Amino acid sequence: MVKSVAVKSTELAEPVPTLSLKDALAMIVGIVVGAGIFRTPSLVAANAGSELNTLLLWLAGGVISLVGALCYAELTTTYPHTGGDYHYLRRAYGRPLSFLFVWSRITVIQTGSVALLAFVFGDYASQLLRLGEHSPSIYAAIVVVMLTGLNVIGVHLGTRTQNLLTVVEVFSLILVIVAGLILVESAAPLTAPAASSVSQQSESAIGLAMVFVLLTYGGWNEAAYISAEMKGRREIARALLLSIGIITGLYLLVNWAYLRALGFSGVIGSEAVAADLMQRAVGRNGALFVSVLVAISALTSANASVFTGARTNYAFGRDFRLFRFLGRWQKGANTPTNSLLVQGTIALALVLIGTLTRRGFATMVEYTAPVFWFFFLMVGLSLMVLRIKEPEVARPFRVPLYPLMPLLFCASCLYMLQSSIVYSLRLYRTGDSPTGIGALVGVAVLLAGIPLYFLTRQSQGES
Repeated sequence: MVKSVAVKSTELAEPVPTLSLKDALAMIVGIVVGAGIFRTPSLVAANAGSELNTLLLWLAGGVISLVGALCYAELTTTYPHTGGDYHYLRRAYGRPLSFLFVWSRITVIQTGSVALLAFVFGDYASQLLRLGEHSPSIYAAIVVVMLTGLNVIGVHLGTRTQNLLTVVEVFSLILVIVAGLILVESAAPLTAPAASSVSQQSESAIGLAMVFVLLTYGGWNEAAYISAEMKGRREIARALLLSIGIITGLYLLVNWAYLRALGFSGVIGSEAVAADLMQRAVGRNGALFVSVLVAISALTSANASVFTGARTNYAFGRDFRLFRFLGRWQKGANTPTNSLLVQGTIALALVLIGTLTRRGFATMVEYTAPVFWFFFLMVGLSLMVLRIKEPEVARPFRVPLYPLMPLLFCASCLYMLQSSIVYSLRLYRTGDSPTGIGALVGVAVLLAGIPLYFLTRQSQGES
């Protein structure tokens, strides 16, 4: 009887508004600033065409993120729900699209995130101890196996450790900025490009550069879910505005530092740009120190992705009979063992794909990008769909300049979706390594979810 009452009380409980503006700022900055900023700048620069274009793309990423965050602020304050995007998609469009979203999280978005973070770890761990020709891939595979194993036996990094290592990430970023702007003589002055300096190839690659930029800004959509716990629902807009402003400033400064210290060609040619900068600033010991910090950051982010991804898989198995093997919980370890093992297997397969293309991290970004941007577009559209379908629902926060802001966000998502798909279809070559393969595989895996949805309906006796 006591247990039953406790369960009912939990089900009826709602988030208590306890977070201040300062709490929200710390949380959002901590989520967004991750290991990506230590890996993506070289990929952005390689596709940007010039130093100035590189910095402008990072500024544009901040603006797009801000517009999207304002749209999410309305959704999260109007429909606070632990299901997040899944809840908005199901409410706006029904079950089929929401099924495909969860399917893609299991097979593409979350597992791709685990693999790309594992490759970041591999790139920087290889600066400390190289394990041969495929060193980053070997490290990436070890990370996937190790983190999956730790979570299977019920061991995972606690929230205090995660928060501490967020401080480590921000400290690493500030350290690199100071080294690049103060301790190192400029490798080459930043100059504005002539009108003819941007080649046709780099123009076509601007969209791909933005894929890497917005990947690095990723995470604010998760942070917007704290709106239900803010003291004053409108405070989430202020928190998003200030935090994304801080993050944009940090990203612009660190990229300026990279370009100033290493030069444009030096940034493009670097696999571990922060380590190379510190090598130039203070020598080998500084490079090793930053490599350790970045590797720890990547490991922490990868562990968080493993942990949360397995819970999504577990919920999926509980909801759909065809995948009920995923919905089994190991009581002794208090963990979804089957979900973790399936997730780890998929992530290992993605590490293999990244190894075969010889492009590791970049291939994983290509793999996740089209699928991610498709669902991001559909969530943006859901804001307008739900305003039409449910006009009577109270909206504590309304996105400013409606419908301009949602349309601008959706246009950005559509452009990113188009850029990632066009890039994959062109399959132009960089050296001996075909690019775009990852994107094609990601889209194919998403489409495989369509027949699975109908099989699921049949297994559950739905017409």
